[in-house]
Amino acid sequence: MNSKIIFHIDVNSAFLSWSAVYKLNQGEKIDLREIPSIIGGDESKRHGVVLAKSISAKKYGIKTGEPIAKAKKKCSNILVIPPLFSVYSRYSKAMFSLLNEYTPVVEKFSIDECFLDLGDEKDYMQLAHIIKNRIKRELGFTVNIGISCNKLLAKMASDFEKPDKIHTLFPHEIKNKMWPLPAENLFMVGRATLPKLNEMNIFTIGDLANYDLKFLKYKFKSYGELLCNYANGIDKSKLGSRSKEATKSISNSTTLTYDITNKEAAHKIILSLCENTAMKLRNNKFLCNVIAISIKNSSFEVYSKQKKMNIATDCTNEIIKCSYELFDKLWKGEPIRLIGVTLGHLCKEGIKQISLFDDKNYEKELEKNRSLDKAIDNIKNKYGDASIARSSFLKKTKI
Repeated sequence: MNSKIIFHIDVNSAFLSWSAVYKLNQGEKIDLREIPSIIGGDESKRHGVVLAKSISAKKYGIKTGEPIAKAKKKCSNILVIPPLFSVYSRYSKAMFSLLNEYTPVVEKFSIDECFLDLGDEKDYMQLAHIIKNRIKRELGFTVNIGISCNKLLAKMASDFEKPDKIHTLFPHEIKNKMWPLPAENLFMVGRATLPKLNEMNIFTIGDLANYDLKFLKYKFKSYGELLCNYANGIDKSKLGSRSKEATKSISNSTTLTYDITNKEAAHKIILSLCENTAMKLRNNKFLCNVIAISIKNSSFEVYSKQKKMNIATDCTNEIIKCSYELFDKLWKGEPIRLIGVTLGHLCKEGIKQISLFDDKNYEKELEKNRSLDKAIDNIKNKYGDASIARSSFLKKTKI
């Protein structure tokens, strides 16, 4: 028996599932999950892409990240639904709230997936079925659950057959369950790395696991050793509770279901992240002195940029404006897989640093913005995140 049990929970086609549940709750008769349908970007613009797809759409060869126009050529009667990001945030929060009933150690990996530390849970299969069935019954959508003794193997297990499945991948199962899979299925093997592995006659995870470690380190440096460890199921990373000490920083990030390649789409994701983090900041009665943006590209490279504010703030508009500026300076133009916003160097309200350049007009505008933020917070806290949205979102999410 393994000493530790880790669950990886992943929502099946999250954006499409959440849109389907929302529309059914609004009185729609058709379940988007049961017909050829996709969640797509702005069709009026050439960069509109598929964000998520139904199983029926997948049968037509439609792929996440491809242009909507291309998807329509594959299936002329495909139903295209605009994304509802505030709705997705609400369903995500509901799922995490349910999961916290089973363990205090819930590590959020993205808006639609997370890790749970269940300690030495003996009846882990029974518990997995209970959690999976509760999410389906109470929240209306399905998840895959991967089970193992570390985060890597649990995540790999959850990617096996979908949807609505539970899979295990313990060390003694690696040879039969993981090694036969294509090398690109291994976590951390990106698009840029795969051709290099193929040139070395590495085509499966098993090939990588049994390759000469010295040569991998020579070819890829420390990344080569990481790949070899992962191929052998070795992962020593620890789980951290998502309720990290709030006095240090407040952050929010999202791993995207498709690679973003344009600034407009990235700005909309950043806006949503800023609204969530700013609201958390105010709910905890903090101001932030530092704002940071982080990006993970399609090759899994991570880089970030931060700015120290002249005056500590909890104003959503200020945080959004600063985040946009940081992103525009930081982004190198390559496809983006993850975007994160972090508010750091927190201090309590009323202890903000006074700037030598403070003036009455600034203070007046600040109070106006804070009053607006407070009003919006009250509405969202009472009626949910979907109850109010910026006009930039309404253009995309109008039903």
